[in-house]
Amino acid sequence: MTQRKTNSTLAIAIATTAGSGFFPVAPGTVGSLIALVALWLLPELSWPILAVTVSVFFFIGVWSASECEKLWNRHDPGQVNWDEVVGMMVALIGLPNHWIVYLSAFFLFRFFDIIKPQPANASQKLPGGWGVMSDDVIAGIYTNVLLQLLLILFLKRILHI
Repeated sequence: MTQRKTNSTLAIAIATTAGSGFFPVAPGTVGSLIALVALWLLPELSWPILAVTVSVFFFIGVWSASECEKLWNRHDPGQVNWDEVVGMMVALIGLPNHWIVYLSAFFLFRFFDIIKPQPANASQKLPGGWGVMSDDVIAGIYTNVLLQLLLILFLKRILHI
């Protein structure tokens, strides 16, 4: 197998989150669910470890999404759902491992990822994988900040966390 073919295969495997991006309906939602379930099942990670992991995953995503754009000759191909995985991870950094928090993060992240309030929408115009990954990271940041505020204002008392 040539190096180029090996790189292409690896890029596709990563960018499509082990092929889940080929799911026929809502592959972005599937990627978000994969991240949600993985983080729920993993032992609770400290926010610095999760932040470093997300940073590494982001740059891997930039590379793999860029490769897939070249392979498929399309900007932000729908099969690429690693961006949703990373965005969902951003949404959960520093939040408590509680089912209501995770469920809220999932729906808020999907909402922000779909409507793409600025600067998320504008970030899609960045070249290659930078544009693919950036809008989801921004959606994750919006989700995280909103949930952090809700926790401070209301949810900690309601959920007893």
